[in-house]
Amino acid sequence: QVQVVESGGALVQPGGSLKLSCAASGSIVSVNAMAWYRQAPGKQRELVAGIASGGSTTYSDSGKGRFSISRDNAKNTVYLQMDSLKPEDTAVYYCKVGASVQITQWAIRTGDYWGQGTQVTVSS
Repeated sequence: QVQVVESGGALVQPGGSLKLSCAASGSIVSVNAMAWYRQAPGKQRELVAGIASGGSTTYSDSGKGRFSISRDNAKNTVYLQMDSLKPEDTAVYYCKVGASVQITQWAIRTGDYWGQGTQVTVSS
């Protein structure tokens, strides 16, 4: 029904930059809030940044000032620009898309859809 695919993860040196992308596709009627989460080994998944359908944004303390979230509504895509990366940013980054999906001719389901994750490793 909905496919969410992240890309852009890589190995980068401390202080470097990386831009993640996440595209949603399928029987989408509308896309609502979109967000990036991350999960480091042995830790719980945590919110990194979120963006509402109208464009308002929120950031975790760890990403504030270094990360920037944006979206392209025409492409159902959300981006995460990460600058001044630190080793503690190493994690699998997941995209969550809130969307309304056409289930049948008469039914629409609204829910959250997750991608499979993309690995970001910050190391020298």
